[in-house]
Amino acid sequence: MRMRILWPTGQATATLAATPTTEALWAALPIGSTAETWGEEVYFGTPVSVLREAGARQVVEPGTVAFWTDGDSLALPYGPTPVSRDGECRLAGPCNVLGLLDGDAQVLRTVRPGDPIRVERA
Repeated sequence: MRMRILWPTGQATATLAATPTTEALWAALPIGSTAETWGEEVYFGTPVSVLREAGARQVVEPGTVAFWTDGDSLALPYGPTPVSRDGECRLAGPCNVLGLLDGDAQVLRTVRPGDPIRVERA
């Protein structure tokens, strides 16, 4: 499965693994939301609510597509966050890992807090 994330100054695509969270998100697409940033992470709310999966992780690679179950949000880290150590991508808490952005995750640097975000099937 592939999804596209669009905001006023850019877009990215992501390849997703088959997980229960991915399936729930896929069924809800397309969705619109409002971007927030936290260090070098973009996150935004979704209408999806799922449980934390067994493989949930807090430290991930840049460009990981993660689902923060505590906030019903997609989290897209591209660098360190305020809780990172030694430059790692550390999310606010354990998140379900859905897949990876295609290409360079640094494209997310152009997302600003308050930007409208659209996520759709690619």
